[in-house]
Amino acid sequence: MSHLSRRGLLCAALAVSAMLFGPGTALAQTKLKVAAIYTVPVEQQWVSRIHKALNAAKTRGEIDYVFSENVTNADYERVMRQYAEQGNQFIVGEAFAVEAAARKVAKDYPKTSFLLGSSGKPQAPNFSVFDNYIQEPAYLSGMIAAGVSKSGHIGMVGGYPIPEVNRLMHAFMEGAKEINPKVKFTVSFIGSWFDPPKAKEAAFAMIDKGADVLYAERFGVSDAAKEKGKLAIGNVIDTQPQYPDTVVASALWNMEPTINAALAKVKAGKFTPEDYGVFSTMKYKGSELAPLGTFEKKIPADIVAKVKAKEKAIADGKFVVKVVETEPKSN
Repeated sequence: MSHLSRRGLLCAALAVSAMLFGPGTALAQTKLKVAAIYTVPVEQQWVSRIHKALNAAKTRGEIDYVFSENVTNADYERVMRQYAEQGNQFIVGEAFAVEAAARKVAKDYPKTSFLLGSSGKPQAPNFSVFDNYIQEPAYLSGMIAAGVSKSGHIGMVGGYPIPEVNRLMHAFMEGAKEINPKVKFTVSFIGSWFDPPKAKEAAFAMIDKGADVLYAERFGVSDAAKEKGKLAIGNVIDTQPQYPDTVVASALWNMEPTINAALAKVKAGKFTPEDYGVFSTMKYKGSELAPLGTFEKKIPADIVAKVKAKEKAIADGKFVVKVVETEPKSN
């Protein structure tokens, strides 16, 4: 057997490596570098769902994931650029208050894929948008709210009257009106995405006016309901475990379908500007009505039957929840 030169040994080693691992470099580098930028703490409802989905991909070994929370609007562009400069291939965030700056960064880094929460349109070549289109379970939760309200008066506390919030509130209100056409709504916005004390105070004011069910679009509302012995409807996450005698039902947002669809395209080199909103609908398992849990036997049986029938009608495409994005008002 002839003596192999060093060069021959190196070639043989590379050949074995190629057979074992396929083309390209070491396996560790097949993980996508992903960064997320959040303007609020990761425990805030909306952001927590994105964080959960990205952490799930990290746990599966698909991505390396870093994030920044509590980033001010003024600092958002700088953080985006920093993550792009560091070689992150996929950047996730929320552009609602920083649309112009976020889109400018995306243009400057055309080889980086961006997926941001936005009320605007996708932008070529690399800026996709998403939003939590969970109006279907919001409608169902509205039906439940009207079904358990004794006063026929529902209080609704929101962050800001932007399309993403407005459409969920309108869907909730329409669901409630299906059960009780005379239902009264008191609507208030606190001007913050994360100010539980302020949301709590707004809820107390509604309870004083006669509301016995509260739509908790923000943290703090369920605390007020609990203290006053009233009921609450959750949004985006299920907080019934924390409020077993207060939170009747919740419209859940599952971000995994959106994140997984985008990651697959980035990996395949096929990421293009798209609107990922559809992945938040019930059809894609992007949203659902939370299990009734502790309230399973407390909600009138006829209301539960109506909700289940409506849920099936939505799933079968026989009922479409209207998307209304104007600011909801008290009546």
